[in-house]
Amino acid sequence: MGCSSGRANHATGLNQVLAEGKAPKGSLYFHFPRGKEQLAAEAITAGAHEVRDELRDALDAASGPVAGLAAVAEFLGARLVATGFRAGSPIATVALDIAGESEPIRVACAAAYALWGTEIAARFAGWGVPADRRARLATVVIAAIEGALLLARVRQEVAPLHEVADVLGNLVRGECGAATGL
Repeated sequence: MGCSSGRANHATGLNQVLAEGKAPKGSLYFHFPRGKEQLAAEAITAGAHEVRDELRDALDAASGPVAGLAAVAEFLGARLVATGFRAGSPIATVALDIAGESEPIRVACAAAYALWGTEIAARFAGWGVPADRRARLATVVIAAIEGALLLARVRQEVAPLHEVADVLGNLVRGECGAATGL
């Protein structure tokens, strides 16, 4: 739910990383003694925290679930447009590409989604979603937005993000109403 280049990054060699970062080879192994896999897992974690902060900002500024999820769609859509629809989720691309081949990367991806789910569920608490529904509903939101990002990228339009955000906002609002009898 953030940005990535959209390229298959597992093919990136360490020499390319060092050249792009203008760093000596020894510094890479000093900071990442387990090599490229550790570097990738830590990049996933950093990206996850960045997206979590953006989610928090968008949801905190909103008056409720409809406005909050619309704000999330807006910032994700703006990133897509700004990058010519190359940006997408910093997690989904990696998770689909290599998480099945690397346990540290799979664990980093799972932790990223858990981080986002915790952040979203916390907002649900403030909006009155019952405690027993928050985590499941956060999973639905993450899955739907990740799918909308994919559709937006391949269609080269942000409409899927806005459509999904609208439906999700109403779904969450319904959960709030169910809790209060509205």
